[in-house]
Amino acid sequence: MIRVSILYPNTEGSRFDLDYYLNTHMPMTERLLAPKLKGMIVEHGIMGTTAGSKPAYIAMCHLLFDSVDAFLEVFMPHRASLTGDIPNYTDVEAVIQFNDVKIMR
Repeated sequence: MIRVSILYPNTEGSRFDLDYYLNTHMPMTERLLAPKLKGMIVEHGIMGTTAGSKPAYIAMCHLLFDSVDAFLEVFMPHRASLTGDIPNYTDVEAVIQFNDVKIMR
C-alpha cells in the first residue's frame, strides 16, 4: 500500500480556507479518485512542538492506494479538475510525497 501525502506549509501571510477544503475539495477528490482510493485522512495543524507555537503545516491530506500505478490511473484523468480547484482554497504551494506504508494498524 502507498500513501500520497499532501502537506500545506503554514506560511506567514498565506491563505487557507479550511471550510472549502473540507466541504468542497475533499468530497470532490474522494468522488473522482474512487474506487481506487482506499482511504483518506485529512488533518488540520493546531500547534508546533512547543506550547503556543504555530504548526509547521496548516493542513495535511493523506490518500491511500494499493500502488503508485493505481493512484496515477485515477488521478491523471482528473488532474486538471483537482489542481485547478486549488486556488479556491489556498495560495500555499503544497509539498507532495509518495510513501510506501510499512506498518498500519
